[in-house]
Amino acid sequence: MKINPLAYAVCAALTAFAPSVFAQSAQNTQTEEESIEVINVTGSLIKGVDVAGAQPLTVITAEDIAKTGANTIADLMRTISQTRGGVGSFTTAQSGATSTSTPPGQAAASLRGVGPSSTLTLVNGRRIAASSFASGTENFVDINSIPASAIERIDILANGASATYGADAVAGVINYVLRDDYEGLELSANYENTFDSPDDGKVGFQVLWGTEVGDGNLTVFADYYDRQPSRAIDRALTRDPILQSNYSYLPKNTPNIYFFSARDGNEIGNPECATPLVTTEFGEQICAYYANQDDYLETPLETLSAGFSFVQEYEDLTWKTDVFYSHADSTSYSTPAPINQINDDEGPFVDESALFIFDEATQDELFDNLFIDPFFTQAGQRLFGFGYDARFSDPRTVEVETDSFRLVSALSGVIGDWDWESAVLLSRSESSQTAVAGIYNRYQYTAAADGELCSDGSIANYNPDTDTLSCAGGSLLPMYNPFLVGDDANDAVLAQAQARPTREGESTVYGWDIRASGDLMEFNDRMIRAAVGAEVRREEITDIPSEDSRARVENGYLVDVFGFGSSLSEADRTQYGAFAEFNVPLTEAVEMSLAGRFDDYNDFGSSFNPKVGLTYRPVEELVLRASWSTAFRAPSLTQAGVKLRTTRASFDCSANQAVADLYCEGDGSVRGNNVLELGNPALRAEESESISAGFVWSPTKNTDIKVDYWQFEHDDLVDTNMTGVLAAAINDASLRHCGLVPDGEIGISYDPAVCTVTDNNGLFIDEEGANLTEILEAFNETGISRFEEIPLFRDHVLLLDNTGTQDVSGIDFDFFHQIEFDSGNLELALNGTHYLKYERNKPGSDEIEELIGQFSYPETIATAEIFWDTEDWYVGAYVFYTDGYQDDIERLRGRNIDELNDLGVLDANEERDVSSWTTVRLSAGYYFENATLRFAVDNVFDRDPPVAYGSGRGYDSFNSNPYGAIYSVSVDYFF
Repeated sequence: MKINPLAYAVCAALTAFAPSVFAQSAQNTQTEEESIEVINVTGSLIKGVDVAGAQPLTVITAEDIAKTGANTIADLMRTISQTRGGVGSFTTAQSGATSTSTPPGQAAASLRGVGPSSTLTLVNGRRIAASSFASGTENFVDINSIPASAIERIDILANGASATYGADAVAGVINYVLRDDYEGLELSANYENTFDSPDDGKVGFQVLWGTEVGDGNLTVFADYYDRQPSRAIDRALTRDPILQSNYSYLPKNTPNIYFFSARDGNEIGNPECATPLVTTEFGEQICAYYANQDDYLETPLETLSAGFSFVQEYEDLTWKTDVFYSHADSTSYSTPAPINQINDDEGPFVDESALFIFDEATQDELFDNLFIDPFFTQAGQRLFGFGYDARFSDPRTVEVETDSFRLVSALSGVIGDWDWESAVLLSRSESSQTAVAGIYNRYQYTAAADGELCSDGSIANYNPDTDTLSCAGGSLLPMYNPFLVGDDANDAVLAQAQARPTREGESTVYGWDIRASGDLMEFNDRMIRAAVGAEVRREEITDIPSEDSRARVENGYLVDVFGFGSSLSEADRTQYGAFAEFNVPLTEAVEMSLAGRFDDYNDFGSSFNPKVGLTYRPVEELVLRASWSTAFRAPSLTQAGVKLRTTRASFDCSANQAVADLYCEGDGSVRGNNVLELGNPALRAEESESISAGFVWSPTKNTDIKVDYWQFEHDDLVDTNMTGVLAAAINDASLRHCGLVPDGEIGISYDPAVCTVTDNNGLFIDEEGANLTEILEAFNETGISRFEEIPLFRDHVLLLDNTGTQDVSGIDFDFFHQIEFDSGNLELALNGTHYLKYERNKPGSDEIEELIGQFSYPETIATAEIFWDTEDWYVGAYVFYTDGYQDDIERLRGRNIDELNDLGVLDANEERDVSSWTTVRLSAGYYFENATLRFAVDNVFDRDPPVAYGSGRGYDSFNSNPYGAIYSVSVDYFF
């Protein structure tokens, strides 16, 4: 991994020379005997002030984490109310091999379900580099890169915090605090698996060692984790498709004959289909494909991380350096890629001789029912054949290696009554991706199917005078027959067309900051304390795919390979920030906190964000608290720096009826098309305004009750809005293009076939004033298409834009009570979040939709705990509750809804609810003299996830899982 030599030089200079420089300025500070330990609390940079009760802060200690049985940070985040619900947090359960998927092997935590880019992730109170591979265009911190074994505690501040920390803290902050000042040696091992499948094993090993070094401490840690893959077909719950109508017309191994080649206009099923033929909504019999055949519920992942924390005392100075490095190997899969024509039209052509593998009777029947048409090959041959429908046999498979490195070196001391600290930061994430299976070059594959591929990968030359083919290099390969299954020689020809596109990404953060906090002045016989500071940060990101996976203007935006996109991004920015924070005791019972931060970016401008908080303690046992603040999220570097991103974009016909009538046959389904995304230099920062109000009541020394109301309004969300562009194109001819969108323009690409008809006034679809409804009616009369919708072409060109708003509010509740006995303590706890609203405008519409209670957005999430804890052992249980919500029926296809009606699972409004899900986790541990043994069983009653027909998997992978009961065992040994 390349580390900037300048960064090393800066760190070396600070750590070598700063002690002597600052020692002189600190001569008049407190002596060691007079000093007291002061700490930072996440959410405030004022040291030594008890502000924990003034804000909704959740602290999870290492012991808390151990009791849950979670072996990774991603597993832990599934148990925390603030990071459950919605689709913001994700794991590799949502990953895939294409650029629109969650990057393989990576995971992110999101507060309030609004997305990880709106949650600021810190390690020891400072930033960490985002993953170089974005999720779509959303940059995020890969929490799999943070060493779980080094976690001392996790602070979760679910409140806007840009006034303190700057950008990205829209929904709040998650701060991972690493261990330091440890003495001794600790060895740990853990194993996890499901009861019904021994192949889902997860194993981990950890080492923690610390010792005194001079007047300081060195703490070293290492962490290894290995997870086996879990496939849908290996589990009874996911082996079969949730709906028989979830089929695709594109089978693997056994192609169908394309409807356009059939005399009756219906698809012809492959006579040698390996599975029973499926009857479609058109009454035809086809060989179908179901995505669960190649679905991985969990992908393989192997990580290794190591690091150290070194603290050294120099009279009046403290020098602390934290370093960690992590390496991850992962593999991810997506369904096999569809096979199209070279220009990406459906139904690639093959010579009629491809049918000669069938017996004579089958051949006669097939030839009697299809058209044999002429077509021209790349080399210029005129062949006679037909179109077919198929996908490749192998899933699209990518392997990814990710290396993460982080270095923070800080000096701190005391001058008078003020603590100060200054640090340099270098954080980098590098990822390298290679496609290893299922990706094929469109030109070589087509040449192979036409008998024009040479053994060196080139395309043969055709001599029309002699009607012969020749190769400049290598030899001419035999024709690849897509209908011939299991033939080694045939498969060897296909292998010549396999491609291995690559992708290289790098994300780097350089930073320097200085902070100071202390007593400012006396006010009403009380001391106002303050914190001030400044920061300089440089961020760089590159995401460079190989040329064969890029869309290029000179090639008609065609990617060289089938079914594989890429994101070409390069961007950098420099940011300067300054902040001030004050804690003002107005009276003995009332305190006010004030904070403000100004940030200036060299690319999009500046932002100032204030925060005001009040706490009132009428009695010692009760604290009333409230706050107001603003926050912002700068457009991510990927969003700002996208050069040309090849992807699939969805448009939601349920969001706009006019769009549904023109492009979705009137139904509310979600459709997808190939899209080219462009960065938008005019993007504005996302902004939010948040308020919170609540109380902390401790009626006894062993009882805490916390209740907080919170709300934030989030404006100018950045996204690609294809639904909106389709809606705008109804009246804006500049967005309508026949065929490909010309270079330098944006808009929708329409199938050239629809460009041959006019509306009632003789206007074509790309002309100003054209009536698209009348054009649709005219196109339907041609009989060219089997669907009554305007056919779109490919590679619509869209700008990222500030597309809308969202307004989210809810109530957090937290109850803890401990009953002390002579033999131990009984601990009772209940915490959760009840959402009051989650309003967001539908893409492409000003209509506001209420997400709470809708698919993937439960109204209430809660966790109850009961534990018996003694000096020698503990035993307890967690009860995890996820509220029910509406199934995503509206966005299903008509044939899916017909099947659901036949099953009788829909109500009179063609709706249904996904049931609530309650699982129980048992946890127990025993403390030996030099060891700890822990055992946990999750989902002890083996509850299946609620059925969700709106998900192709049959369950909501964001809010549930199909693994049933899972056990884990861990052993810690101390020297």
